[in-house]
Amino acid sequence: MYHMREEAEGIRSQLTMWRETLHRHPELSFKEFWTTDYLKKELVGMGIEIVDWGGETGVVGLLHGPRPGKCVALRADIDALPIDEKSGVAFASENPGVMHACGHDSHMAALLGAARLLSSRKDDLKGTVKFIFQPAEEIFAGGALMVKKGVLENPHVDFIFGQHNICEYPAGKGLISPGPIMACSAFISITVHGKGGHGAVPHLAHDPVVAAAAIVSALQTIVSREMRPTEAVVVTIGSIHGGTVANVIPDTVTMQGTVRCFDLELFHELEDRLRRVIENTAAAHNVTADFEYNKLVPNVNNPPELTEWMRQGPMKEVYGEENVLPCVPSMGGEDFACYMAETPGVFVWFGSGNPEKGIKFSWHNPAFNVDNESLVYGAALYAQVALDWLAKETG
Repeated sequence: MYHMREEAEGIRSQLTMWRETLHRHPELSFKEFWTTDYLKKELVGMGIEIVDWGGETGVVGLLHGPRPGKCVALRADIDALPIDEKSGVAFASENPGVMHACGHDSHMAALLGAARLLSSRKDDLKGTVKFIFQPAEEIFAGGALMVKKGVLENPHVDFIFGQHNICEYPAGKGLISPGPIMACSAFISITVHGKGGHGAVPHLAHDPVVAAAAIVSALQTIVSREMRPTEAVVVTIGSIHGGTVANVIPDTVTMQGTVRCFDLELFHELEDRLRRVIENTAAAHNVTADFEYNKLVPNVNNPPELTEWMRQGPMKEVYGEENVLPCVPSMGGEDFACYMAETPGVFVWFGSGNPEKGIKFSWHNPAFNVDNESLVYGAALYAQVALDWLAKETG
């Protein structure tokens, strides 16, 4: 039996240093060059073998135990967001307009901590641990690229584990549930083509603005009238652009939005349903519409048996049974799903909030912060999962 929570307490100051250093140097998706160099330097210092995975940013490291066995992968994301930081912390971003406002700095620190803990227990490993520091999660691109480049091979990954901070719960709480816990996600783009003209004589034009407004409303009938009331589906138009002058009807209006649902089959069906509503509503207004449905990521779907093993094994050991809670499924997307589509895996949440310290703002907020206390639990769970899973599979 391994007790990684106790061992993680011994590197608490190192975890804090890693996280605060990384927080000072946030970088946008696929531009994480400083971050990549820093991670490599720290991992090499622990004796972790660095693998050239084929990308310009991101890091893959290997730690081989003395005995042959299977391979478990531990994944953390590394990119930041285009946000001006207003958290007020002493270690705030030194890159203007860029901030770790989703806590990926805490994920990296926790995985570095796990690498430190596991490297000191290398002789206990019954197989191989693969450390995946993934770029570009925020734009749903890094996971798919890493899978395409073969990160799950050489050696083949038999199981992958990932986790994400959640400030609605305090440090010391872990959350997990079976089934879909994060949604399938797509971006949609609509261009309405009309016939421009003077705003005073709309009968001489074909108004794409009125048609676009009707399309926005009509799309909501898919959710309210075509879905079962118990089926969670979101269709949101977040951007509309058309025209520049008050008395001119434009030729075109462009719209962008997002679609989310938990059911993978329905996710694919929604494309045809949206196209039908968009094109027919446009036709009813004597205009035309182009529609693009960009499927980004499938759902994050925790297998029941692995979820129960995680709950009763590693999470119970790290958090204590009373602190392992069910999670409410989120309509947010997470490209960890790209790995789970190829190999068995589990994704969980770790509490990172602390209202008494002012750590209460959720992801993507300029005042977002993470309680450093949560790093101990994050690092411990990464390491506990690797040791327990390899021991379970090897016997």
